[in-house]
Amino acid sequence: MPPVNPDSDPRIPYQLPNPPDALAEIVIPQAIPSDERLWVPQAENVWFRPLCLNRSQGYWMNLLKVRRSGVLSRHRHPNAVHGFVLKGRWHYLEHDWVAEEGSYVFEPPGETHTLVVPDGVEEMITYFQVNGIMYYVDPWGKPLGYEDVFTKIDMCRRHFAEVGLGADFADQFIR
Repeated sequence: MPPVNPDSDPRIPYQLPNPPDALAEIVIPQAIPSDERLWVPQAENVWFRPLCLNRSQGYWMNLLKVRRSGVLSRHRHPNAVHGFVLKGRWHYLEHDWVAEEGSYVFEPPGETHTLVVPDGVEEMITYFQVNGIMYYVDPWGKPLGYEDVFTKIDMCRRHFAEVGLGADFADQFIR
C-alpha cells in the first residue's frame, strides 16, 4: 500500500487558525434536558429552552415545550421562522395542515397565525428559529405585546437567577 500523502488525506483537520474575532460555537449535548431548571417559563404550562440567542443578528433558536391544549398565542412575524416538531403536534387556526412529530414548518415573513395545541396532546416540543420579533395581536391585529431576542435574554437571566443557576448561565447561549 503506498504511503498516504498528508495533503490529500481528508481526515487531517484544518491546519490554520480561525479568524481571531470569530464567535465561539455552541454545542449543547442534551438539548432536551432532564434538568427542568433549564426550561424558562413563558406562560402557564409553556416553557422554552434557549439554544442560541443571537443579539448581533436579532434571532433566537429555542425548543418550545407546551403541556396543555388550546390556543397558545396569536402572533405575526416580520421575518421568516423555521420550526421542526420533535414531540406532539400543533396547528394554526388559519391553515388546514397539522405539524406532527418529524414535521418541518416554514413560516413566511408577514404571516399572522394562531398556534393551537389540540386536545389529547400531553406534551409538545418544537424547535424554532425566530428571526426578528414575535408581535402578539388580537384577532383584528390590535397589538398586545412582542418578544425579541433581548426580551428572551432578560427572561433567561431572570429565570436562571431564580432557580440558582445564576443570571450569567444565560451567557453561554448569547452570541
